Amino acid sequence: MDIAKYMVTALLLSTIFADMHEPIIIYMVVIMSVIVLGFGLYWVNEGETTEQKKNKKKK
Repeated sequence: MDIAKYMVTALLLSTIFADMHEPIIIYMVVIMSVIVLGFGLYWVNEGETTEQKKNKKKK
């Protein structure tokens, strides 16, 4: 999830400091950020369910 945040931050800073005339780059970064964020959220949720299963076995 941090990678997605860094990608969005880099995109915003680069568009502020340099005039980006390539909209395809902006679209690609946004799409990649959404994909990476989705994977991060999935893995966090998967880790929580794994921890819950381990805790149930201990009890």
